[in-house]
Amino acid sequence: MNDPIEITLAKNKKPKKDPNQLTFGTYFTDHMFMMDYTPENGWHQPRIVPYAPITLDPAAVVFHYGQAVFEGMKAYRTKDDRVLLFRPEKNMKRINLSNERLSIPPVDEAFLVEAIKKLVTIEKDWVPKEPGTSLYIRPFIIGTEPYLGVHPSRTYMFMVILCPVGAYYPEGINPVKIYVESKYVRAVNGGTGHTKTSGNYAASFKAQEEAQRQGCAQVLWLDGVEKAYVEEVGSMNVFFKINGEVVTPALNGSILAGVTRDSVIQLLKNWGIPVTERKISMEEVYQAHAAGTLEEAFGTGTAAVISPIGGLIWKDTEMTINEGKAGALSMKLYDTITGVQNGEIDDPFGWTVEVK
Repeated sequence: MNDPIEITLAKNKKPKKDPNQLTFGTYFTDHMFMMDYTPENGWHQPRIVPYAPITLDPAAVVFHYGQAVFEGMKAYRTKDDRVLLFRPEKNMKRINLSNERLSIPPVDEAFLVEAIKKLVTIEKDWVPKEPGTSLYIRPFIIGTEPYLGVHPSRTYMFMVILCPVGAYYPEGINPVKIYVESKYVRAVNGGTGHTKTSGNYAASFKAQEEAQRQGCAQVLWLDGVEKAYVEEVGSMNVFFKINGEVVTPALNGSILAGVTRDSVIQLLKNWGIPVTERKISMEEVYQAHAAGTLEEAFGTGTAAVISPIGGLIWKDTEMTINEGKAGALSMKLYDTITGVQNGEIDDPFGWTVEVK
């Protein structure tokens, strides 16, 4: 990618929302990044333009065959008014992993990190400063060729949009109850479970509805073959602390390689806490609970960072974990990762990237 980024600034700026009333994914900033792909020119015409609707042909591949991938990341404002990104190179590496599986041409990862930094620099005033708030960054790619035929699009659009988001836990971290899904499956090895493609999430809605009917906040997904082994919780990776050891499902081709997941594993190893990536069955989780050795469980992801699990419903059995309270390890992980993200504690791993 040798093209310079063209910048067209918005003439009319939007009013900023009250940071204490921010919700997730509903209010967007003044500008967005775009670039296009054609077979003749590759990825070209990178540009930052005013946020606005886009026009697509009704026959665009994305509408009919779901050829779309996306990422999720955040920018954080520090107390000394710097703006930091958290491991952006990991997100760009993963979008290329998704691209490869969805037959989308690869993107220049280093260039896109710089493009995102430039966009966030322009929108710096949109990065909220209140505790727990951030600027959510959504890069995505869609197939745009107007063609009703089952083959990859020949043309694509890459975009990045931004939205300020409020604190995920405005009233403190409250562990959630999770419904273990035994009928529907999220993904199978050889499918698209290891990618962030739109169809993965649309297919999860039905199970989420059932979880809500059961009074649960999220779904715990089991493997798609035996429906016995734990995979993910909602759209997050999942960890269990059993008898002093932290266990998380191994990346097996149907589990997303979360950036927060990787960060948690690195921290645990650095702290000398045993952590293992392997298959773990719901039966093992149940037996650990029955034996009193299931000490904690939590999900990890960009939105919540750490989401403690206070209980599981599996086959009409309800398991309360750690008396329904957030565990000490969950809280230490949350405080450490958010402290690094917000520039409040040292970053020994070099995870943050300053936007200047």
